Amino acid sequence: MYTVKALYDGENIKLKQPIAIKEQYEVIIIFIEPVKKTNISDLPFKRGCMKGKMWIADDFNAPLEDFKEYMQ
Repeated sequence: MYTVKALYDGENIKLKQPIAIKEQYEVIIIFIEPVKKTNISDLPFKRGCMKGKMWIADDFNAPLEDFKEYMQ
């Protein structure tokens, strides 16, 4: 017996991993549970919730001293 996860989209079954089996096999397909799609409104945070809490330094793109010898 060999087990592999797959997704069914209503028409096709797409395997989530490759199978190295060359012979024909009889298979049993078991539908476990529907895949839940995540909506942005279902997430525990809202757009803009980090506004004003993050910043980027003015010298963000400046060369780093640690790599000075490699940058020549």
